[in-house]
Amino acid sequence: MSLQKLMEPEAGTNRTAVAEFILLGLVQTEETQSVVFVLLLFAYLVTIGGNLSILAAVLVEPKLHTPMYFFLGNLSVLDVGCITVTVPAILDRLLSHQRTISYDACLSKLFFFHLLAGMDCFLLTTMAYDRFLAICRPLTYSTRMSQTVQRMLVAVSWACAFTSALTHTVAMSALSFCGPNEVSHFYCDLPQLFQLSCSSAQLNELLLFAVGFIMAGAALVLIVTSYSHVAAAVLRIRSVEGRKKAFSTWGSHLTVVCLFYGTGIFNHMRLGSEEASNKDKGVGVFNTVINSMLNPLIYSLRNPDV
Repeated sequence: MSLQKLMEPEAGTNRTAVAEFILLGLVQTEETQSVVFVLLLFAYLVTIGGNLSILAAVLVEPKLHTPMYFFLGNLSVLDVGCITVTVPAILDRLLSHQRTISYDACLSKLFFFHLLAGMDCFLLTTMAYDRFLAICRPLTYSTRMSQTVQRMLVAVSWACAFTSALTHTVAMSALSFCGPNEVSHFYCDLPQLFQLSCSSAQLNELLLFAVGFIMAGAALVLIVTSYSHVAAAVLRIRSVEGRKKAFSTWGSHLTVVCLFYGTGIFNHMRLGSEEASNKDKGVGVFNTVINSMLNPLIYSLRNPDV
Protein backbone atom coordinates (compact mmCIF):
# COMPACT_ATOMS: atom_id res chain seq x y z
CA MET A 1 0.00 0.00 0.00
CA SER A 2 1.31 3.44 -0.90
CA LEU A 3 2.20 5.79 1.92
CA GLN A 4 0.80 8.70 -0.05
CA LYS A 5 -2.34 10.05 1.58
CA LEU A 6 -4.49 12.48 -0.36
CA MET A 7 -7.36 14.73 0.55
CA GLU A 8 -10.63 14.78 -1.36
CA PRO A 9 -10.56 16.58 -4.71
CA GLU A 10 -10.95 20.31 -4.45
CA ALA A 11 -14.09 21.86 -5.89
CA GLY A 12 -13.78 22.81 -9.52
CA THR A 13 -10.58 20.83 -10.18
CA ASN A 14 -9.63 17.30 -11.20
CA ARG A 15 -6.54 17.34 -8.99
CA THR A 16 -6.18 16.22 -5.40
CA ALA A 17 -4.20 18.07 -2.76
CA VAL A 18 -1.45 16.36 -0.80
CA ALA A 19 -2.38 16.02 2.88
CA GLU A 20 1.00 14.72 4.00
CA PHE A 21 4.57 14.35 2.84
CA ILE A 22 6.98 11.43 2.98
CA LEU A 23 10.37 12.39 4.40
CA LEU A 24 12.94 10.06 2.84
CA GLY A 25 15.32 10.69 5.74
CA LEU A 26 19.08 10.50 6.06
CA VAL A 27 19.53 6.81 5.27
CA GLN A 28 17.43 4.02 3.79
CA THR A 29 18.80 0.73 5.18
CA GLU A 30 17.83 -0.54 8.64
CA GLU A 31 21.44 -1.26 9.62
CA THR A 32 22.54 2.33 9.08
CA GLN A 33 19.33 3.67 10.65
CA SER A 34 20.35 2.17 14.00
CA VAL A 35 23.75 3.84 13.81
CA VAL A 36 22.20 7.18 12.81
CA PHE A 37 19.71 6.93 15.69
CA VAL A 38 22.49 6.45 18.26
CA LEU A 39 24.60 9.27 16.79
CA LEU A 40 21.68 11.71 16.65
CA LEU A 41 20.56 10.84 20.18
CA PHE A 42 24.10 11.36 21.46
CA ALA A 43 24.40 14.68 19.61
CA TYR A 44 21.02 15.83 20.94
CA LEU A 45 21.87 15.01 24.56
CA VAL A 46 25.31 16.64 24.28
CA THR A 47 23.79 19.76 22.72
CA ILE A 48 21.05 20.08 25.33
CA GLY A 49 23.50 19.45 28.18
CA GLY A 50 26.16 21.82 26.86
CA ASN A 51 23.83 24.71 26.10
CA LEU A 52 21.83 24.40 29.31
CA SER A 53 25.11 24.31 31.27
CA ILE A 54 26.18 27.60 29.67
CA LEU A 55 22.74 29.10 30.32
CA ALA A 56 22.84 28.00 33.97
CA ALA A 57 26.34 29.45 34.40
CA VAL A 58 25.24 32.77 32.90
CA LEU A 59 22.20 32.94 35.19
CA VAL A 60 23.92 31.82 38.42
CA GLU A 61 27.42 33.35 38.22
CA PRO A 62 27.35 37.11 39.06
CA LYS A 63 30.55 37.87 37.12
CA LEU A 64 28.86 36.61 33.96
CA HIS A 65 26.06 39.17 34.24
CA THR A 66 27.50 41.20 31.37
CA PRO A 67 26.14 42.01 27.88
CA MET A 68 28.40 39.45 26.18
CA TYR A 69 27.13 36.60 28.35
CA PHE A 70 23.55 37.86 28.17
CA PHE A 71 23.69 37.39 24.41
CA LEU A 72 25.53 34.07 24.80
CA GLY A 73 22.73 32.84 27.07
CA ASN A 74 20.20 33.78 24.41
CA LEU A 75 22.27 31.94 21.80
CA SER A 76 22.23 28.83 24.00
CA VAL A 77 18.43 28.96 24.15
CA LEU A 78 18.34 29.27 20.35
CA ASP A 79 20.64 26.27 19.90
CA VAL A 80 18.39 24.16 22.12
CA GLY A 81 15.38 25.30 20.11
CA CYS A 82 16.99 24.69 16.70
CA ILE A 83 17.94 21.10 17.45
CA THR A 84 14.64 20.37 19.24
CA VAL A 85 12.59 21.45 16.23
CA THR A 86 14.06 18.66 14.08
CA VAL A 87 15.98 15.93 15.93
CA PRO A 88 13.29 14.48 18.29
CA ALA A 89 10.95 14.03 15.30
CA ILE A 90 13.74 12.32 13.34
CA LEU A 91 14.44 9.97 16.25
CA ASP A 92 10.73 9.15 16.51
CA ARG A 93 10.53 8.32 12.80
CA LEU A 94 13.63 6.13 13.03
CA LEU A 95 12.06 4.17 15.90
CA SER A 96 8.57 3.87 14.44
CA HIS A 97 9.68 3.53 10.79
CA GLN A 98 6.93 6.05 10.02
CA ARG A 99 8.20 8.55 7.48
CA THR A 100 5.09 10.64 6.90
CA ILE A 101 4.43 14.15 8.20
CA SER A 102 1.17 16.04 7.78
CA TYR A 103 1.00 19.16 5.62
CA ASP A 104 0.16 21.35 8.63
CA ALA A 105 2.95 19.86 10.75
CA CYS A 106 5.38 20.41 7.88
CA LEU A 107 4.46 24.11 7.66
CA SER A 108 4.68 24.43 11.44
CA LYS A 109 8.18 22.92 11.53
CA LEU A 110 9.16 25.15 8.61
CA PHE A 111 8.02 28.27 10.47
CA PHE A 112 9.84 27.49 13.71
CA PHE A 113 13.03 26.43 11.93
CA HIS A 114 13.20 29.70 9.99
CA LEU A 115 12.20 31.70 13.06
CA LEU A 116 15.11 30.29 15.07
CA ALA A 117 17.57 30.41 12.15
CA GLY A 118 16.64 34.03 11.48
CA MET A 119 17.03 34.90 15.14
CA ASP A 120 20.43 33.20 15.08
CA CYS A 121 21.46 35.45 12.20
CA PHE A 122 20.41 38.65 13.99
CA LEU A 123 21.82 37.60 17.35
CA LEU A 124 25.25 36.81 15.90
CA THR A 125 25.25 40.30 14.38
CA THR A 126 24.30 41.82 17.73
CA MET A 127 27.12 39.91 19.42
CA ALA A 128 29.60 41.25 16.86
CA TYR A 129 28.41 44.80 17.56
CA ASP A 130 28.78 44.15 21.30
CA ARG A 131 32.41 43.03 20.85
CA PHE A 132 33.08 46.10 18.70
CA LEU A 133 31.83 48.42 21.44
CA ALA A 134 33.64 46.52 24.21
CA ILE A 135 37.04 46.51 22.49
CA CYS A 136 36.96 49.65 20.34
CA ARG A 137 34.76 51.93 22.47
CA PRO A 138 35.47 50.80 26.07
CA LEU A 139 34.85 54.22 27.66
CA THR A 140 31.25 54.44 26.43
CA TYR A 141 30.53 50.69 26.41
CA SER A 142 28.47 50.58 29.61
CA THR A 143 26.12 53.34 28.43
CA ARG A 144 25.83 52.19 24.82
CA MET A 145 25.15 48.59 25.86
CA SER A 146 22.92 49.12 28.89
CA GLN A 147 20.38 46.50 29.97
CA THR A 148 17.64 48.43 28.19
CA VAL A 149 19.64 48.44 24.95
CA GLN A 150 20.38 44.72 25.31
CA ARG A 151 16.69 43.86 25.69
CA MET A 152 15.73 46.13 22.81
CA LEU A 153 18.29 44.51 20.50
CA VAL A 154 17.00 41.03 21.36
CA ALA A 155 13.35 42.11 21.00
CA VAL A 156 13.99 43.71 17.59
CA SER A 157 15.87 40.57 16.50
CA TRP A 158 12.90 38.38 17.46
CA ALA A 159 10.49 40.70 15.64
CA CYS A 160 12.55 40.64 12.43
CA ALA A 161 13.02 36.86 12.58
CA PHE A 162 9.29 36.35 13.20
CA THR A 163 8.39 38.55 10.23
CA SER A 164 10.79 36.66 7.96
CA ALA A 165 9.59 33.21 9.06
CA LEU A 166 5.92 34.18 8.78
CA THR A 167 6.46 35.62 5.30
CA HIS A 168 8.06 32.39 4.04
CA THR A 169 5.39 30.21 5.68
CA VAL A 170 2.46 32.21 4.28
CA ALA A 171 4.07 32.24 0.83
CA MET A 172 4.59 28.47 1.03
CA SER A 173 0.95 27.90 2.05
CA ALA A 174 -0.13 29.62 -1.18
CA LEU A 175 1.53 26.91 -3.29
CA SER A 176 -0.40 23.86 -4.52
CA PHE A 177 0.83 20.32 -3.88
CA CYS A 178 -1.00 17.72 -5.93
CA GLY A 179 1.60 15.33 -7.29
CA PRO A 180 4.62 13.54 -5.81
CA ASN A 181 4.89 13.95 -2.05
CA GLU A 182 8.32 12.44 -1.35
CA VAL A 183 10.68 15.00 0.21
CA SER A 184 14.33 14.12 -0.39
CA HIS A 185 15.36 15.36 3.05
CA PHE A 186 14.96 14.52 6.74
CA TYR A 187 12.95 17.66 7.60
CA CYS A 188 10.71 20.12 5.77
CA ASP A 189 12.67 22.93 4.15
CA LEU A 190 11.84 25.40 1.41
CA PRO A 191 14.04 24.27 -1.53
CA GLN A 192 12.87 20.65 -1.34
CA LEU A 193 9.20 21.65 -1.08
CA PHE A 194 9.52 24.04 -4.02
CA GLN A 195 10.43 21.07 -6.22
CA LEU A 196 7.17 19.27 -5.30
CA SER A 197 4.83 22.18 -5.96
CA CYS A 198 2.30 21.85 -8.78
CA SER A 199 2.16 25.64 -9.08
CA SER A 200 5.07 27.89 -9.97
CA ALA A 201 7.47 28.47 -7.08
CA GLN A 202 9.52 31.14 -8.87
CA LEU A 203 8.13 33.95 -6.71
CA ASN A 204 8.84 31.90 -3.58
CA GLU A 205 12.41 31.25 -4.69
CA LEU A 206 12.85 34.94 -5.46
CA LEU A 207 11.43 35.82 -2.04
CA LEU A 208 13.74 33.37 -0.30
CA PHE A 209 16.74 34.71 -2.17
CA ALA A 210 15.78 38.36 -1.58
CA VAL A 211 15.06 37.96 2.14
CA GLY A 212 18.17 35.85 2.60
CA PHE A 213 20.30 38.36 0.73
CA ILE A 214 18.95 41.28 2.76
CA MET A 215 19.22 39.50 6.12
CA ALA A 216 22.52 37.73 5.57
CA GLY A 217 24.01 40.49 3.44
CA ALA A 218 23.28 43.28 5.91
CA ALA A 219 24.33 41.09 8.82
CA LEU A 220 27.61 40.08 7.15
CA VAL A 221 28.45 43.70 6.32
CA LEU A 222 27.92 44.69 9.96
CA ILE A 223 29.89 41.69 11.23
CA VAL A 224 32.82 42.22 8.86
CA THR A 225 32.89 45.94 9.63
CA SER A 226 32.78 45.32 13.37
CA TYR A 227 35.52 42.70 13.31
CA SER A 228 37.74 44.71 11.00
CA HIS A 229 37.80 47.41 13.67
CA VAL A 230 38.18 44.80 16.42
CA ALA A 231 41.14 43.12 14.69
CA ALA A 232 42.87 46.47 14.21
CA ALA A 233 42.30 47.35 17.87
CA VAL A 234 43.58 43.97 19.10
CA LEU A 235 46.75 44.24 17.02
CA ARG A 236 47.45 47.60 18.65
CA ILE A 237 47.45 46.04 22.13
CA ARG A 238 51.07 45.82 23.26
CA SER A 239 50.56 43.24 25.98
CA VAL A 240 50.64 39.64 24.74
CA GLU A 241 48.29 38.62 27.55
CA GLY A 242 45.94 41.46 26.63
CA ARG A 243 45.88 40.43 22.98
CA LYS A 244 45.25 36.83 23.95
CA LYS A 245 42.32 37.75 26.20
CA ALA A 246 40.81 40.08 23.59
CA PHE A 247 41.15 37.45 20.88
CA SER A 248 39.48 34.78 23.02
CA THR A 249 36.33 36.89 23.32
CA TRP A 250 35.80 37.41 19.59
CA GLY A 251 37.76 34.56 18.00
CA SER A 252 35.19 32.02 19.20
CA HIS A 253 32.35 34.13 17.89
CA LEU A 254 34.04 34.49 14.52
CA THR A 255 34.30 30.68 14.25
CA VAL A 256 30.58 30.31 14.97
CA VAL A 257 29.77 32.99 12.37
CA CYS A 258 31.83 31.19 9.70
CA LEU A 259 30.06 27.87 10.38
CA PHE A 260 26.60 29.45 10.37
CA TYR A 261 27.01 31.54 7.24
CA GLY A 262 29.06 28.93 5.39
CA THR A 263 26.24 26.38 5.50
CA GLY A 264 23.62 29.07 4.85
CA ILE A 265 25.36 30.35 1.73
CA PHE A 266 25.72 26.80 0.36
CA ASN A 267 22.00 26.25 0.95
CA HIS A 268 21.12 29.35 -1.07
CA MET A 269 23.46 28.29 -3.88
CA ARG A 270 21.38 25.11 -4.22
CA LEU A 271 18.21 27.08 -5.05
CA GLY A 272 16.73 26.07 -8.39
CA SER A 273 18.68 22.80 -8.57
CA GLU A 274 16.47 19.87 -9.55
CA GLU A 275 19.09 17.31 -8.60
CA ALA A 276 18.50 15.58 -5.28
CA SER A 277 21.84 15.60 -3.55
CA ASN A 278 23.23 14.11 -0.36
CA LYS A 279 25.06 17.43 0.01
CA ASP A 280 21.72 19.02 0.94
CA LYS A 281 21.31 16.49 3.73
CA GLY A 282 24.87 17.08 4.87
CA VAL A 283 24.26 20.82 5.06
CA GLY A 284 20.99 20.09 6.86
CA VAL A 285 22.86 18.06 9.49
CA PHE A 286 25.24 20.98 10.00
CA ASN A 287 22.38 23.49 10.26
CA THR A 288 20.25 21.48 12.66
CA VAL A 289 22.73 19.39 14.66
CA ILE A 290 26.45 20.11 14.31
CA ASN A 291 26.34 23.90 14.69
CA SER A 292 24.17 23.71 17.81
CA MET A 293 26.40 21.00 19.30
CA LEU A 294 29.68 22.80 18.57
CA ASN A 295 28.67 26.26 19.80
CA PRO A 296 28.98 25.50 23.55
CA LEU A 297 32.34 23.82 22.96
CA ILE A 298 33.65 26.70 20.85
CA TYR A 299 32.61 29.36 23.35
CA SER A 300 33.84 27.52 26.44
CA LEU A 301 37.05 25.97 25.08
CA ARG A 302 39.15 29.14 25.34
CA ASN A 303 37.04 30.93 27.92
CA PRO A 304 38.00 30.21 31.54
CA ASP A 305 34.98 32.17 32.82
CA VAL A 306 32.61 29.60 31.31
